[in-house]
Amino acid sequence: MTGTAEAAHMASNQRQDEFTWGHEALRAGFAVAADGALRLTRLAHPGDERPDDSRATGESALPLVELTALGHGSGWSGPRFTGTAFGARLAYRSHRTGGGDGWERLTVELHDPGTGLTAFAELTSPTGLPVLRSRVRLRNDGPDPLVVQSVSSLLLGGLPAPDALDVHRARNDWLAECRWYTEPLRAAVADIHVAVHEHDSRAALTLTGRGSWPTDGHLAMGALTERDGDRAWVWQIESPAGWRWDLGERAHGTYLALNGPTDAAHQWRIRLEPGEEFTTVPGALALGSGLDEAMGALTSYRRAIRRPHPDHTALPVVFNDYMNTLMGDPTTAKLLPLIDAAAHAGAEYFCIDSGWYDDDTRGWWDSVGAWQPSPRRFPDGGIRAVLDRIRERGMVPGLWLEPEVVGVRSPVAAELPPEAFFQRDGIRLTEQGRHQLDLRHPAARAHLDKTVDRIVGDWGVGYLKLDYNIVVDPGTQAPGDLAPGAGLLGHAHAYLDWLSGVLDRHPGLVVENCASGGMRMDGATLAVSQLQSTSDQQDPLRYPPIAAAAPTAVPPEQGAVWAYPQPEYDDDLITTTLGGALLGRIHLSGHLNHMPEHQLALVRDAVAVYKSIRADLARALPFWPLGLPGWTDEWLALGLRVPGDHTAYLSVWRRGGPAEHRVPVRHLAGRTVRAEVLHPSSADAGRAVWDGDGLTVTVPRTPGVLLIRLTRDDG
Repeated sequence: MTGTAEAAHMASNQRQDEFTWGHEALRAGFAVAADGALRLTRLAHPGDERPDDSRATGESALPLVELTALGHGSGWSGPRFTGTAFGARLAYRSHRTGGGDGWERLTVELHDPGTGLTAFAELTSPTGLPVLRSRVRLRNDGPDPLVVQSVSSLLLGGLPAPDALDVHRARNDWLAECRWYTEPLRAAVADIHVAVHEHDSRAALTLTGRGSWPTDGHLAMGALTERDGDRAWVWQIESPAGWRWDLGERAHGTYLALNGPTDAAHQWRIRLEPGEEFTTVPGALALGSGLDEAMGALTSYRRAIRRPHPDHTALPVVFNDYMNTLMGDPTTAKLLPLIDAAAHAGAEYFCIDSGWYDDDTRGWWDSVGAWQPSPRRFPDGGIRAVLDRIRERGMVPGLWLEPEVVGVRSPVAAELPPEAFFQRDGIRLTEQGRHQLDLRHPAARAHLDKTVDRIVGDWGVGYLKLDYNIVVDPGTQAPGDLAPGAGLLGHAHAYLDWLSGVLDRHPGLVVENCASGGMRMDGATLAVSQLQSTSDQQDPLRYPPIAAAAPTAVPPEQGAVWAYPQPEYDDDLITTTLGGALLGRIHLSGHLNHMPEHQLALVRDAVAVYKSIRADLARALPFWPLGLPGWTDEWLALGLRVPGDHTAYLSVWRRGGPAEHRVPVRHLAGRTVRAEVLHPSSADAGRAVWDGDGLTVTVPRTPGVLLIRLTRDDG
């Protein structure tokens, strides 16, 4: 029965020792333990019964919520679940279910009579998707303040033992994003011979993100797969600031814990006065039969939680003048021929990147903040004449903006009150010659509202690339902030609230999220912005593994991939850099205005192919027939599977190795399939032959890429 049906079946305040909740694609089981704590005992596809580990029991079943607070013990040092943390003290009170708008909902109320703390575990799931989203709302119903140091967003025990699992993580570094790697979980969680010690291992695999770049170092996600089975679990933590996840061993099984920022890792803690509330960042867990299926479910979930916008289905082609082209040095003289060439190539948006405001011969890095156009760079008619030229050529104009920073030499640094900036111990913070605005302060928000309303409302700009190129670690401590990590999270949420307000006022505006590429590629920001920069990588031979892995972090229609063909490139390198972007959001760049006609024809052909398939990309789910790409792999492959399984697309790159490679396509195995090379258009670029279970792909020269369409011919 669905969650909605269950709501009618049981009273919202009825206490039961066991109950289930879910829908046709996800079933969760709960039980009240002897200590009164509610425990999540099962999370699986309905009917997915496993004799050994399908149900957590006894010690392996964990409390639904764990938190730590000053003066009340800590669950972070030593063994994670000892009963000293609040998880064992928050007793089950009641639960209620509901549904609507394509979601099923369960809210569980827990209470600690000693402190008066009440916790509401808010679980939701999109109907038909095997994905659980969880967050926890705390309310201090007691007489005294309570200082919280950590609180879990999602806690799950009873997974298979570490010996049976591989863990997957993604390094995410500047210019080298989305680099997944795999190891046995047992390599991190040592086997200590529990039977001898009568105690679980204290070892755990812990990953954290910190600072104002939430995905600097690693993506805020991870995965587990069964080594000798077919189950997979993929998760993400939707935090625009700090996050932490843990994998460890308990009662011969594995547990997973998802958290936002914590005191131990991020200098985060909050004081809840009587009557005050706090809600954690959400954590989401997707299930699947194999990693591809779980990643596909997470992709569908990401589409379900994001802000609706026409861009998600229109997928216009964007030309941006920065990468390997003007590199932050735009002028009227340089832009006008580029605008003409971009329009001729088929671009629909033209974004002027950084430098348009730079009127200082000493450089603009530490003087930004006013966001006024440079008369020196745009002498005849100003920047508005250039924006008009973009519109005249049938494109929507865009501008780059770095809204959260103010250079130390900017007049804005003195015009705004000190409280409008990040600070510690009453001292305004300075990072790389810049101050950071705190968007919780009304003066900071008013300054940015005025800026955007001028650029979008008065100038008619329809695209903003919002960049962020400094890192503040661990955060800010404004009056009222107990710790800098709490200040950082508060600002990050305020930034997303500000951005939502901008889109409310300008619903046609398209926003690209960028932080030196993919350093802010988190689920919370992706749910508000329309596009996500995947990298600032300038080498076309190092971009393929980033482009191939980007759909693990962002739906294909939001993942902006640079395609920067140059006149000095040979035809193979031109088609390679263009082809790598065709299963994402093509971000065209390059000196197109200096290209001879035969090179421009290659660009136009690629853009035309993209436009012919983009309606499918907006609803397709990713898969990786050669596995998740490695940074140095000679052959790489990314597939997109269109609902109904009549059509699929494959991008296959060759950077070395033999000229022929076999690519399995398991979901079409045994079918009659037509394979068609869509890009490049030249007959000698390569070929793909269907053999009944997959493709034999030939790419005769390196570097090379083929975009292949697979169409079922068997009905």
